Amino acid sequence: MAQLKLFMILLGCKPPGRHVEQHDFFFGIAASLNDLADEMQAFWPEAQGRIHIDGWREVNTVEGYQVKIVPKQEASSQSKKLFFINLGGYQPNRFEEQHYVILTAKDNSAAALKDAKSTLFFQNSNSSHVDDKYGIDVDDIYQIEDILSPGVKEQYQIELTPADNLVEDELHLGYLKMSLLK
Repeated sequence: MAQLKLFMILLGCKPPGRHVEQHDFFFGIAASLNDLADEMQAFWPEAQGRIHIDGWREVNTVEGYQVKIVPKQEASSQSKKLFFINLGGYQPNRFEEQHYVILTAKDNSAAALKDAKSTLFFQNSNSSHVDDKYGIDVDDIYQIEDILSPGVKEQYQIELTPADNLVEDELHLGYLKMSLLK
């Protein structure tokens, strides 16, 4: 069996009735990006099969931790969890909300939020909004394992192992048709 990996994928679509392209992040576990095509389509049913990929990342390293996917029954107990944070803010003379996404390895969501407050994006956000739920410019925060598909959550766990000399993950940016994955 091929080694399973965690993928972070930026999906794009112009759903029916919308005037501009919409985006969402999808996290999945598979041996390859191609193996996630059907799961991505199921993730965004309102897209009616018209989604595309605007960017993706095979998540192998985060903040000095090696990211591994292990069967749930083989998982070891660990304090660090992988979090996805979506910060939102505004810039002068730009008629749109700017976003900054973070993957972070922390013990809990409070530590992850504290880390988010230290980013340059957060510190330099002009006219930023304050979210009702978190009290800072956080549009979304999730523990990655919580937002995986139900079947994947039941089978696998993300294991974070401290390691030295890790190579930064490659970001693949640009329009990719879903039909090229099958």
